[in-house]
Amino acid sequence: MKRGCLKVFFGYAPGLGKTYAMLEAARVAVAGGRSVLVGYANTHGRPEVEALLVGLTVLPLKEIDYRGARLAEFDLEAALNFKADLVVVDELAHTNAAGCRNRKRWQDVQELLEAGSDVWTTLNLQHIESVRDVVTQITGVVVRDSLPDHVFDEAAEVELVDLPPDELLERSREGKAHLAERVSRSVVRPLRKGSLVALREMAMRRVADRVGRDVQAVRLGDAHTHGPATAERLLVCVDASPGSARLIRAARRMASATHAPWTAIHVQTPAENRLDERGRRMLAQNMRLADHLGGETVTVSGADVAREVVRYARAHNVTKTVIGTGGAVPLYCFWRRPVADRVIGLAGDMDVHVIHAVDEQPPSLRTGSGIRHDVRDYLLALAMLLLATAVAAGFDRLGLTDANLVTTYLLAIALVAMWWGRGPAVVSSLASVLLYNFLFTTPYFTLVVDDPQNIYTFAVMLSIALIVSELTSRVREQANLAVEREHRAEALYRVSHALANTSGRLQLVAVAQEELTTIFGGQVAVFVPERDSLRPVLRRGNTLAETPDEADAALWAFEHRRTAGRGTDVLPGAQALYLPLNGSESTVGVLAWQPEDESCLVNPAQRQLLDAVSTQIAMALERDWLAQETQRVLTEADAERSRSSLLSVVSHDLRTPLAAIAGSASSLVVDKLDAETREDLARTIYEEADRLTRLVENLLHLTRIESGAMKVEKQWQPLEEVVGSALRRVETALGSHEVQLDLPFDLPLVPMDGLLVEQVLVNLLDNAAKYSGEGSPIDLVARLASAGVEVTVADRGPGLAEAEQERVFERFYRGTAVRSDRGRGAGMGLAICRAVVTAHGGRIWVEPRVGGGSCFKFVLPVEGTPPVEEAPASRERKSDA
Repeated sequence: MKRGCLKVFFGYAPGLGKTYAMLEAARVAVAGGRSVLVGYANTHGRPEVEALLVGLTVLPLKEIDYRGARLAEFDLEAALNFKADLVVVDELAHTNAAGCRNRKRWQDVQELLEAGSDVWTTLNLQHIESVRDVVTQITGVVVRDSLPDHVFDEAAEVELVDLPPDELLERSREGKAHLAERVSRSVVRPLRKGSLVALREMAMRRVADRVGRDVQAVRLGDAHTHGPATAERLLVCVDASPGSARLIRAARRMASATHAPWTAIHVQTPAENRLDERGRRMLAQNMRLADHLGGETVTVSGADVAREVVRYARAHNVTKTVIGTGGAVPLYCFWRRPVADRVIGLAGDMDVHVIHAVDEQPPSLRTGSGIRHDVRDYLLALAMLLLATAVAAGFDRLGLTDANLVTTYLLAIALVAMWWGRGPAVVSSLASVLLYNFLFTTPYFTLVVDDPQNIYTFAVMLSIALIVSELTSRVREQANLAVEREHRAEALYRVSHALANTSGRLQLVAVAQEELTTIFGGQVAVFVPERDSLRPVLRRGNTLAETPDEADAALWAFEHRRTAGRGTDVLPGAQALYLPLNGSESTVGVLAWQPEDESCLVNPAQRQLLDAVSTQIAMALERDWLAQETQRVLTEADAERSRSSLLSVVSHDLRTPLAAIAGSASSLVVDKLDAETREDLARTIYEEADRLTRLVENLLHLTRIESGAMKVEKQWQPLEEVVGSALRRVETALGSHEVQLDLPFDLPLVPMDGLLVEQVLVNLLDNAAKYSGEGSPIDLVARLASAGVEVTVADRGPGLAEAEQERVFERFYRGTAVRSDRGRGAGMGLAICRAVVTAHGGRIWVEPRVGGGSCFKFVLPVEGTPPVEEAPASRERKSDA
């Protein structure tokens, strides 16, 4: 379906008349014959705006109960069912009430566009995400509703609705600007003319940049070109602080100005695992903001943030890096350089833009410092110090030097740092100095220092203790990070290995569910397409997809190829998170995950691992689908070749005997012939009819084999009877060929289907007669072998090349050594022979015959014991025919 076009009525502030201009244009569209539906229009009680709705089709609003109040919202489902050519939806950046299908109205508009309807809407400058913080600095108003920049940039048309600032202020004083009263209560300082002038300039620049891109696209002759090619690439550093949002918006503005791609990078340090819930949510929100603004999001692991950022930047040819700084370094961290300074020192010739981004409400747990520990860790550290003190007291009584006592405390501090972390280790370092002074230096049991040399000893001891605790803590954190990486790598390997060794869609889904439940816990379901719907594949006891809302969320994720459900902006009321399994060509299913702990949804490491696993599942399902498609195509191609060969058989091999029969019959009817000639013509009719009968029988056998209708009914029978029946059937076809039989006396009864094995012998003898010279003998030999009874039909024909010895048993394959047109076969006889022998559990092959010709051999297995009453009394040892 063709995607609809979006038109935005854009302004720099409220009260400019955007809704009025939009409705006026809608009335003109109706007069022009377009089907227009007003989905939502906020008139703010102004009569002149309400008058414009008269004569237009207005969609009733959807009422939603929210915290005891009735809220009226845009009814997306009704608008989609209406299927209007043009839908008018006011306030594009509006946030929908809880219970709506989407969290934001711009997402509703995107669905309308994908359904093929054009949409007209309104938008203010302050609602564009990348300029929110700039507008806040200008106006003092914190904007809550916003939308990603790409929504505005992808609009097909933008109409600037503009008024001079003086006129807008006058409208506000007269009450015509609908936000006049709310502005007076929420704005820190009243809107001034200077603020409006600044906003107006920003809006005009935004529109002018868009016009410039359109002009450039026209000049380059490509309507999809968004500016000239550029070698610039931006990288912005993101962490769990609220100030990162400002960095992301600044990077988006810089990338837009230079038409450059940009990436948001987050370095996951070992200490970050102890971030509190609020910090994890803030990090997830910042990464989601970067993704919404059109940037690529990347998470890397490492203990040194600056080195990891520079390493990634150099590996990906980044030309500009944006990083934030939070102000002066605290006095207690004077030895630690800020990350921004270290990035500048390592960047070399790469540009580094440092932006002041002070955290409004920083997370309570910080990476690197200020980490709160459980009281239990400190108590255990104190117990370790008491144990070290007891050991040091014992050494003191033994007369050991002070150096031994100090090393005892340092060992205890190293153990505390290794087992319980940095905080308890720092406290233990301070406490060890005090204990050493209190117990082992004079005067004893006081903190008084009577020897000035001890002051230096205490300082060195404290410094070494702090260094040991810091280094040990780093080693511990890096070891934890390595363990976490190993667990992720092991999980990915286990999933990939399990999927690689599994085939079949349902089997792949079952394996994926088992592995996902093992890795992530909670409830997991996979939805797979089934005709025109999605079918959930659930494990026993899983009730995840039993409600209609869950099925709707899965269907939305499948159709739009985007994540939906819990923790997202689309259907956030769902119980589970729904990830589309996107293959290279299409969506092959939907993965649903309902975690036991909701905090897992905002854990970047968990989400990154879940995305990687879902990608592997999608690749496995797509691989299985491609394998099935390949098999289907090969089957169809093989069937097409069979049809072509069959048509060739029908057009030639059936036409030849029919022509001979028709010619002979017409001669008998029309011409007056002597008795000898009439006898020859009658014999020709008989021979060609017999040839035609064998050909039709082979066609019927081949049809039964391909349809799977051939059934083998084994009975204990003597081979001689089957051979004799076959010889009688091919007596005419053999002509002058003499068949020499060699059937041993002690040949046992054979469990076989007599009619089918007889057909095998008929085809082999007929084939030998066709390809052998006139009067040449044909040998038919049977003997008892280890695998069963082996039967050989040998001729003195031209033989087969080594490359043909296997292909000769394929359907419709005809050998290259053809004696004459009469000797050409249909290419079905030997294929039928192989199918029959294989159905009996035996095998058939061809060998070159010494002296020229071919030996066709097949083995029929003899299993079990024949009934005694059916054993033959006597047999002929050898006979000729």
